[in-house]
Amino acid sequence: MAVPFHLWTETLKRRSCAASLLCLVTMVALGISLSAGAATTTTTSVVSSFKWVDEDVSFVVHGVTVYASFRHPVGDGHLVPAVLLIAGSGPTDRNGNSNVEPGPINTLKTLAHWLSDDGVASLRYDKLGSGKTGLGPYASKVDSIGIGPFEQESLAALKFVAAQKGVDDQRLGVFGHSEGALFALLLATGHAGKTPPIHALGLFEPLSLRYLTLITVQVDAQVAAQVKAGEITKTLATTVETTLTKAVTHLRATGTVAPNLPYGLDSVLNVSTEKFLYEGDKYDPQTLAEALPARTPVILTCSTADLQVSCSQVQRIAVGLAKAAALAQFVHLVGVDHVLKVDPTGAGANYTKKLPFSPVLRAALNTFVKKNL
Repeated sequence: MAVPFHLWTETLKRRSCAASLLCLVTMVALGISLSAGAATTTTTSVVSSFKWVDEDVSFVVHGVTVYASFRHPVGDGHLVPAVLLIAGSGPTDRNGNSNVEPGPINTLKTLAHWLSDDGVASLRYDKLGSGKTGLGPYASKVDSIGIGPFEQESLAALKFVAAQKGVDDQRLGVFGHSEGALFALLLATGHAGKTPPIHALGLFEPLSLRYLTLITVQVDAQVAAQVKAGEITKTLATTVETTLTKAVTHLRATGTVAPNLPYGLDSVLNVSTEKFLYEGDKYDPQTLAEALPARTPVILTCSTADLQVSCSQVQRIAVGLAKAAALAQFVHLVGVDHVLKVDPTGAGANYTKKLPFSPVLRAALNTFVKKNL
């Protein structure tokens, strides 16, 4: 027996938000922000003999002051490679944390520490809508946020780290997690503008489908699960799927979303997200991967326990890398969740738990960095 229509609508909203990579894009557009969590700390690397510091820095992009942490060796005389780290979707800050979660996750902070242990500097930043950066001048015009500001801040961040004293600008990498991998690909293929030379890419649990295709896949899966559980009828499920298909087709054709989409679809497709989704959906990650310069070193990951990005989806990027003749290291993880922690359940509720990050990924990254940076 189906639950009452209005209750099912609210359930779809909650489930859609909890399960979707793009839920957090919606939250950015709605102006959700969080406080900066970066503090200046000094540590000694396990592998390198250098002492390392997280230095609070900032740079300005089109009127937005972007705040960041530059992790580098203490003192002069150390010329080291450097990596730009790009966070996933929504209000995810420089450390990989979000105020929509009950505690810290620290995916990017962990990657930064792994890199410094291997002698590599890094820059991680609070992208627009997150951390100390916040929304800046966009606070009163969130509807105008497209993909451009995120492209330009990633470009500015790469130029910033390349110009830092002690950084070898001929040994630069760009690593992106989840949606951040899309911006890594946009940088490496020149779509964001002229960049310093990018020597290596990291695509960790990457967004692997066009945005609106991903939304369709996720919503269809949620609807199918509710039919299986007896929460809704097959007739209603078909109506939802048809409504979504029409909304996606309309958005791709016109760049606009019809107001007040029913069945909870307006939690993702609405006036605050239409510009970003319309612009971002133009890019297919597989096509971008195909456009990489030949012999670009790339570390690519997927996991059996990632409930947001499947290995079959990531395989599309692997196909693109093969067509580009990239030097790909495809790491198939087992029992690792979307935020790179060991958790065979992959449950989002466990993201903030103090679980270990994947030692298999740690070893693979060490190998990749030694060989390519």
